[in-house]
Amino acid sequence: MKERLQKCLAQAGLASRREAETWIVAGRVVVNGRVAQLGESADPEVDRIEVDGRPLPAGERKYYLLLNKPAGYVTSAKDPEGRPVVTDLVRTIPARLFSVGRLDLTTEGLLLLTNDGDLAQRLAHPRHEVEKTYLVRVRGGLTPAARFRLESGVELDDGPTAPARVDDLRCTAGHSWFKLTIHEGRNRQVRRMCEAVGFPVSRLKRIRLAFLELDHLATGSFRHLTAAEVAQLRQL
Repeated sequence: MKERLQKCLAQAGLASRREAETWIVAGRVVVNGRVAQLGESADPEVDRIEVDGRPLPAGERKYYLLLNKPAGYVTSAKDPEGRPVVTDLVRTIPARLFSVGRLDLTTEGLLLLTNDGDLAQRLAHPRHEVEKTYLVRVRGGLTPAARFRLESGVELDDGPTAPARVDDLRCTAGHSWFKLTIHEGRNRQVRRMCEAVGFPVSRLKRIRLAFLELDHLATGSFRHLTAAEVAQLRQL
């Protein structure tokens, strides 16, 4: 069955649809001996699709991993500054994996890695409003006014955030801990929200994505999602 070319590449685990589109525009994709054009369709079972001269892999196994990312790792396949990257932690997996969304260098916690580019893009797309819960530690005692602003929406330089949810607030000496649930995925969003209400983040860990939780997974370790979990992600 014919599919959009970028979807074919994503389903083969080579890239997300967006990245595949840039490859097509750059002339790196050839279909039946002809340089492909953005917007055309192909059937991987019938057409010969090549990327940089290499044929599209047939029936590549899809991997779906839940990783407990440590602080100090870059959410990328490689880093020009030579810092450790999250794919260093999954070297035993014989596939090119990319992340569903990102966690910044100092943020820990739940990160999905997969070679299913189509599913990764759908989960990361804002319209699906996939919930993400973070364990947040801020300096000082979080005030009722600051909590109200977080839960009502915070004005950032790229526009107001959607209402968030604050749960399990507790205060210790000089710090407040709480769970913050959002369904957007802006760059450094949780840190920026907390800074905007006057409480800079001193530690940040993602503990839940949709229905998936870290549970007792050790820092730096990963597990494979079950078939039921993958099916449930597709239903999102």
